[in-house]
Amino acid sequence: MKLCNDPVHCKYIRYWMWVTLAILLFPEDCMAQSDEKPVKKPAADSAEWQFIDNDQIKVGVKRTSGAAIGWMSLSGSDRNLVNHFDRGRLVQQSYYGNADGSLWDKQPWNWNPVQGGHYKGQGAPVTELKVDQQTLYAKSTPLHWATGEVLSDCTMEQTIKLTDTVAHVHYVFSYKGQQQHAERDQEIPAVFLEPEFKHLVVYSGDQPWGKGMPDGKLDERTERTIPGWPNEHRKITEHWAAYVDDTGFGLGAYVPVANDLTCYRFGDGKREHGACSYFAPLTRFAIKPGFVWEYDVYLTVGREAEIRQRFYELTK
Repeated sequence: MKLCNDPVHCKYIRYWMWVTLAILLFPEDCMAQSDEKPVKKPAADSAEWQFIDNDQIKVGVKRTSGAAIGWMSLSGSDRNLVNHFDRGRLVQQSYYGNADGSLWDKQPWNWNPVQGGHYKGQGAPVTELKVDQQTLYAKSTPLHWATGEVLSDCTMEQTIKLTDTVAHVHYVFSYKGQQQHAERDQEIPAVFLEPEFKHLVVYSGDQPWGKGMPDGKLDERTERTIPGWPNEHRKITEHWAAYVDDTGFGLGAYVPVANDLTCYRFGDGKREHGACSYFAPLTRFAIKPGFVWEYDVYLTVGREAEIRQRFYELTK
């Protein structure tokens, strides 16, 4: 049975159905084969991790997963909010094109360059990495999610700059191939958080950033929900979303070019079982020869009201 037609929406459905079954049948083997252990603090800068820290927030990228973002926390804190359970998690670039005859978990799949790597665990290669205390630049060659092929006609670039409590991420995707791909929904980017951050916060009202409100005050009617499984949809008229825990603390992403969002929560709430919270701001475009796509993402951690206020300040 085909669960859905849109790869953005069915990609994770198929994968995590398989993961859940594997864990139930072979729990000890699954834990032994996972490339992640349920610990919150990795070693300092290493062959696997590279960090930047401005004494307010700390961001880490995984060298072994295309230098995708795998860590974000308050500076000095061991509490990482980003889920990096495998190559498909993280905060990362992922794009979709034509059906290409590939199979993922016996499911016909599409051309799908992914920054983190292949679903079987192979990481995407990093070709360039430059870093100072508050800025990090990485260039990588994505892998096809379903086949593990190194897509040498694609390049993914990522520049992270820390300013106060906000990480500004500039993404660039370049395609030098010859195929004209069909228009698809695109994740900009895929964002995975630890499962305790279960409350999704968005603004989908008709007065974004206080438009039409007296004295320019923000409309306080944000929506706080716990998404289900599989994918759900939200409007984001202020172009941001956040997941927060029961205390209201969490991580938010502001993507000025996104008006829509796909989201879900997977699993039993335990990270070691593969549980996570996911959202992806969406846009729609077709990838064609000579295509270059650039966009900006702003990430921050804090209380719900702080997250929104920081994003509001970016619009001024």
